[in-house]
Amino acid sequence: QLQASGGGLVQAGGSLRLSCAASGGTFSSYAMGWFRQAPGKEREFVATISRRGGSTDYADSVKGRFTVSRDNVKNTVYLQMNSLKPEDTAAYYCAAAAVLGEKTPRIQYDYNYWGQGTLVTVSS
Repeated sequence: QLQASGGGLVQAGGSLRLSCAASGGTFSSYAMGWFRQAPGKEREFVATISRRGGSTDYADSVKGRFTVSRDNVKNTVYLQMNSLKPEDTAAYYCAAAAVLGEKTPRIQYDYNYWGQGTLVTVSS
């Protein structure tokens, strides 16, 4: 089970940190990803981190502004979002992918488990 939290309303240029707590499985067996879905748009990839945290990957739209990290002791993955823009407004979802090695999947269909969304609203 994945429980995302940390969303809210923030002004453009501000920061938020999302958290996603996992339970019921071996957290370190899964690559973890963040996706988002804006109103009227398809869900899109945001960031992913490998099982041990050694590899990360980002969508071009967030590269340099967002940082994904994980704590395999706390079974939690984080998404630090800085320099937020109105176009970052969306529901953000965390997901877990059962992968081998240190893969960092970008495709949502590679993910086995999904959390509920947490809403991020960035005002201009």
